[in-house]
Amino acid sequence: MQKTLILASASSARRRVLEGAQVPFVQETSGVDEAALKTALGDLPAGAVAQALAVAKAEAVSARRPKMWVLGADQMLECEGRLFAKPRDKAEARVQLATLRGRMHRLVNGLALLRDGTVLWRYGDEARLWMRDFPDEFPDAYLADAGPEVLESVGAYRLEGKGAQLFSRIEGDFFSILGMPLLPLLEVLRREGILA
Repeated sequence: MQKTLILASASSARRRVLEGAQVPFVQETSGVDEAALKTALGDLPAGAVAQALAVAKAEAVSARRPKMWVLGADQMLECEGRLFAKPRDKAEARVQLATLRGRMHRLVNGLALLRDGTVLWRYGDEARLWMRDFPDEFPDAYLADAGPEVLESVGAYRLEGKGAQLFSRIEGDFFSILGMPLLPLLEVLRREGILA
């Protein structure tokens, strides 16, 4: 029997990571109101929020797709105790980059693999990134070059492109920075027989 993995996320970065690793999957948006869920969760740590959102997304899709393996994923950006959301437009992205400038922030991931509404596996990790103290004009030039995809990132940057120029130091797994901790996921997909 062919086992199908469903990625319960609209993220193009997560899609590209799975495609690059040649993981067979389909992508389906969960429809979860993330802002409402974050509000309901209150002041939980970033890791707990990312895990709760990953499970909620996977549960929503799993309810519609019985007998399928569903992967939920979420990423939170935390800087000095403040959680950031994806910017709504380039003006908000510029403010966010200015706020992160010269500071360290954490990208905290949550993954959850479900089948028939049952959580089979959870995983969380984080990466730490130090944004350099770039010149005032750099964010405008960067955002002009980056295009609309930059608004899909909680950090308002894409590390796999010119966004790398925003940083002076990074600690953590590259795939985790992209929102998909790939190596532990591949291990569990092999264990579940979704990958050979």
